Amino acid sequence: MDRASELHEPTAFRTALREWLADNDLTPPEDRSLEGHIRQFARVQRALYDAGWSRYGWPEHAGGLGGPAILRAIVGEEVVGRRLAEPGPYSMLEVLAPTMIDYASPELAAEMVPKLLSGEEQWCQGFSEPGSGSDLASLTTKAVQDGDHWIINGQKVWTSFAQFSHRCILLTRTGEGHQGITAFFVDVDTPGISVRPLHTMHGVDEFCEVYFDDVVVGADRMLGKPGDGWQLAMDLLPYERSTCFWQRIAYLYSRFDALIEDVKRQGSGVDTDLGEAYLALHTLRCRSRATQLRLAEGHRLGADTSIDKVLLAGAEQRLYDTVRDLQPGLIELDDNEWRSEFLYSRAATIYGGTAEVQRNIIARRLLDLGKE
Repeated sequence: MDRASELHEPTAFRTALREWLADNDLTPPEDRSLEGHIRQFARVQRALYDAGWSRYGWPEHAGGLGGPAILRAIVGEEVVGRRLAEPGPYSMLEVLAPTMIDYASPELAAEMVPKLLSGEEQWCQGFSEPGSGSDLASLTTKAVQDGDHWIINGQKVWTSFAQFSHRCILLTRTGEGHQGITAFFVDVDTPGISVRPLHTMHGVDEFCEVYFDDVVVGADRMLGKPGDGWQLAMDLLPYERSTCFWQRIAYLYSRFDALIEDVKRQGSGVDTDLGEAYLALHTLRCRSRATQLRLAEGHRLGADTSIDKVLLAGAEQRLYDTVRDLQPGLIELDDNEWRSEFLYSRAATIYGGTAEVQRNIIARRLLDLGKE
């Protein structure tokens, strides 16, 4: 078996990757700002790409080295679990690169995807609007055809990392209903686009408003055909709630380990509280692993990923509630990393689909309980 074929086997791949990470120092600098996280992510991606690791699990026609998609999850787990890169920027890669591969022309995907995989570029996702969050089908950002171009007007919000992004996968309205939603791949420096970061209570301004004022986009930048935008959004969800969640879980486990070390130094007896947090994380990991395997086997994921989302929100909030309970005053009185993460965890039941909407989906579509 040649080296490339050997590395397509997940266990051998993980072992070799761990050896490489041990031999290559990618330790983050002291700069823990959002800008610092973005720079570190680009640095890590460049190193992984040059060594081939971040190309495994991606198709060769888009600049990858082939192999099963589970290899990408392993890279994310090992890198994020070591806190060499934060899960937020990493999630954009895992959501948007597959979307480009599936919906862009082969030529556009072959040109653009390597730029994302290598850390040369950062992309963002222009879906949510002030009046269209969980109800994505009500979006109003409008695209009107003008010869070989489309003219786009509207506003997006909660657009993660838009201020650092070179491109945006954008949903627009080109007609009525679900079939009237069309996706474009837009350069963020196009005239008429303005980005305004939103100041949030946890002090990390990763979310932005993005305005489109008579923005001209070529017809060759449409992803799929007119009206394919809703299906693109639905096809994106499996990636958002599988590989991205796997990375987020690795991050939460690393923070759980840090909490244990803090508690040991304090000499507190807190087995029950830590046990509840661990049980929530372990339940989430088991569920997410099953989702990863279903996706790797070619199964189409749908409403069942709402279970993953509910478990993620619950586990994340349980973990940071435990931090608050076991270290009195740390969250409330000190300006530290735990405080910022605790505040961010409050949004876990909102971002990526609210807990209420996810439970309704589970009730109606998985348990057949009807609309009431």
